[in-house]
Amino acid sequence: MIKKSVFGLLAMFFAAQLFAQREVVDKIIANVGGEYILLSELEEQLALAKEQQGAKLPPDARCFMMDNLLTQKLLVNQAKIDSVEIKDDEVEAQLNARIEQILEYMGGDVNQFEDYYGQSIGEVKESFREDLRNQLLSERMRSKVMEGITVTPSEVKAFYKKIPRDSLPYFNSEVEIGEIVMKPEVNATERQKAIDKLKAIRTRIVDDGQKFEEMATKYSDDFASARIGGDLGWTKRGKFVPAFEAAAYKLEENEISDIVESEFGFHLIQLLGRRGNSIHTRHILVKSEITEEDLDLTMRKLDTVRQLLLTDSISFSRAVKKYGYKEVQSYNNDGKMVNGGSGNSFFEIGDLDPSVYFTIDTMQVGGFSKPFSYADPRGETFYRLINLQSRSQPHVASLEKDYSKIQTAATEQKKSSHTSNWVSEKVSSTFIRIDQSLQTCPNIDKWLVGAER
Repeated sequence: MIKKSVFGLLAMFFAAQLFAQREVVDKIIANVGGEYILLSELEEQLALAKEQQGAKLPPDARCFMMDNLLTQKLLVNQAKIDSVEIKDDEVEAQLNARIEQILEYMGGDVNQFEDYYGQSIGEVKESFREDLRNQLLSERMRSKVMEGITVTPSEVKAFYKKIPRDSLPYFNSEVEIGEIVMKPEVNATERQKAIDKLKAIRTRIVDDGQKFEEMATKYSDDFASARIGGDLGWTKRGKFVPAFEAAAYKLEENEISDIVESEFGFHLIQLLGRRGNSIHTRHILVKSEITEEDLDLTMRKLDTVRQLLLTDSISFSRAVKKYGYKEVQSYNNDGKMVNGGSGNSFFEIGDLDPSVYFTIDTMQVGGFSKPFSYADPRGETFYRLINLQSRSQPHVASLEKDYSKIQTAATEQKKSSHTSNWVSEKVSSTFIRIDQSLQTCPNIDKWLVGAER
């Protein structure tokens, strides 16, 4: 399930755009080349910041937000000049992903979604489409501007030396954690039950003339697509898992596949259209039921691996590759878990899932936990054992202990400086008009060089 703060952020992205379009009276407060900023956009940014921070904003928040909006519009304007391309199916995929996240939080309840926004899903997508395209253009252009920016070890050291000693950050205790994950395997009886169920559904569609979309709505275990008849939309190669994709691309238009097995279960796939390297498909998914016996067997297997590790009969890295589940991120990192927030392998205690936190609480560095179960974002049960690989003590930042963090900070500062220089260069050759009410902002001065006042 999505955390409430993430849901709020996603929800406000859509609500903000719908609010702007419902406003009968709005005001253009700035032009940047061919792009413009509405007063409602600025108000929405302020509302979003207040929602995220949950506190009163600083006095200069309005000026700071305006500066950000001007930068975004400059990036979009330049992206259009440079013919940066955002394809329709990329926008569609992003729209679908955001709506699916909100629906997941709402338990898949379409009625709740439509009541919340006052529009159908299709209408919400259409309302937000152009704004999302511009957001993607801004991000693509920013990446282009930042391309190739790195810092050398000497730059990292110089950055660190410039930080006043009394301003060095204080880092809490951090840990590095390895894991071996196992996914319970379905027994032969339950596997056959799922196959037989899908065979019967296929017969009803192919031989008895039942509509594929009605069968998907009624029987598919993929609740996100089931509510729209199993429709998966237009996608390019690489979107689906290999088994599903290989079968889908072999189909003729309107053809229905035989039963296809993937890591998610068993599928019937229908090809609705083909457009170059993109296909439009729908499917019916039937999952096999995992029994208590299957779960117990997985627990025993993982405990056997633990015994091999405790007796030094196998290295941790080798055990990950031999016994671990390949689809988790840590598998390709020698079992080391990656912190999604920082992108590195270090976790503060507060960043850890509670089940992991309580597992390592009394562990010694180098130790191996007993296997325990957890649920992935789709609600499926997995088992993992934990290897506590390092634990640092709280300390003041130093090059020796925190080089990667200091390197990241130095890189971000260099990128920020590069962006400022790029903005200054483009401002001098771009038509800019800013409303008089905002020209008193001190950080707006750089935008007024050659601007219409």
